[in-house]
Amino acid sequence: MEKKKNGQLFIIGVLAVAILFMSIGFAAYAQTLNISGEVTVKPVKWSVHWDTDSFVKDASSVNITQTQFSETSYQFTATLTKPGDVAKFTIDAVNDGNFDANLTGITLSSIESYSDYLTYEVKYGSTTYTATQTGLSTLLAKETGRETVTVTVTYVAPEDSTKLPSNDVTVNLTAAFNYTQVE
Repeated sequence: MEKKKNGQLFIIGVLAVAILFMSIGFAAYAQTLNISGEVTVKPVKWSVHWDTDSFVKDASSVNITQTQFSETSYQFTATLTKPGDVAKFTIDAVNDGNFDANLTGITLSSIESYSDYLTYEVKYGSTTYTATQTGLSTLLAKETGRETVTVTVTYVAPEDSTKLPSNDVTVNLTAAFNYTQVE
């Protein structure tokens, strides 16, 4: 019986030594791989705006006054006194942001009530618009994009002179250029 007990102790000892060697052996063959790094996120900007320094009054134009302007809004006044008078100027739309911009539409105020003696057009690049236009897809490239916008308001002589205004008429004109970020 004591032999049996000694045999069991011997086996337990051998197993303990085997477990010890196996754990040491496993540790010797284990390896941990690591990745570390640092990321700096730089700021980006969306910057589609008017270049207020690019305003140029056309030589054929009557007196135009810049009444208010900022990078996103431009207002002018002009007085057309007789048929043939024109109020015309150019200004540049600029994209110096980090994203390409897409001109998706131009919304022009309606002059239907005054169309007998007044025309209103906006030229963007080489395309002329006389009414609201949606569904456009015109790229204004990031960082260096620039497009000239020409606004022309003309006092025209109607076929029927009775349609000329008998008093001063003030017409509020608007043009909204809708840009979205190109994905």
